[in-house]
Amino acid sequence: MTALVRRWAPYLGVALIVCYCLAPFYWMVVSSFRRTSDIFDKSPLPSPWSLENYQAVFGGNNAFGQSLVNSLVVAGTTTVLTVLLGTLAGFALARLTFRFKNLVLSLVIATSMFPGISLIVPLLKLFTDIGWVNTYHSMIVPNMSFALPLAVWNLTTFFRQLPFELEEAARVDGCTPWQAFRKVILPIAVPGVFTTAIIVFVTSWNEFIIALSMVNQPETQTATVRISQFGGVSGFDSPFGTQMAAGVVVTVPLVIAVLLFQRRIVAGLTSGGLK
Repeated sequence: MTALVRRWAPYLGVALIVCYCLAPFYWMVVSSFRRTSDIFDKSPLPSPWSLENYQAVFGGNNAFGQSLVNSLVVAGTTTVLTVLLGTLAGFALARLTFRFKNLVLSLVIATSMFPGISLIVPLLKLFTDIGWVNTYHSMIVPNMSFALPLAVWNLTTFFRQLPFELEEAARVDGCTPWQAFRKVILPIAVPGVFTTAIIVFVTSWNEFIIALSMVNQPETQTATVRISQFGGVSGFDSPFGTQMAAGVVVTVPLVIAVLLFQRRIVAGLTSGGLK
């Protein structure tokens, strides 16, 4: 009996944690399929099932489809630029030797400790002066400032684990430093790069404070901001069902993206081990 408990206890613990983490998402999905009149029903499944909330999300003057495009543009651009700069900076900090390098790394990670709300006023003043309010730039640049320190720190740690002998062997074979990095180091670093890309994309996709403060035009707002501004029938009540449906629509792409990137990470780890 004791051996049986020890065998199944870890699986039971994992199952409880998974259920605890997925419970809010499950209730959001269930509520999104309820009718407006049944939104406060506590039954585990909607009865009857209804698509009226999803029809309301993409109907009327919500402009939710455009907000999804805006979120994709902002999160995608932020991810590409952050991963590109973070990869180059992380490799340089991992390989170069100079004084106060640890202090530089500490300052890099310290910049991500500032609460976003404390930077709203100076950023708004700056972007108003240079004409960036209600543009993609006003969301992409602050997102990068929060995501880049974490990307640099993660990639620096990852590059430190790669043996320096790989670069030396490439140099002996006639590669320049840039060719050694691009043809030898970067393919092996694919798992770390994709992991960083996932973190940056999810963070940028879910960002709310900056997008809410810097953009007040519906055609430029991101999905998270549009959900918070949904109005009900009277324009002043809270359309919980519509917000639940919009939350599902916003969350599903993240789940799909994470699953796709995870497969590539496993493939990258396997190929790196074979090499």
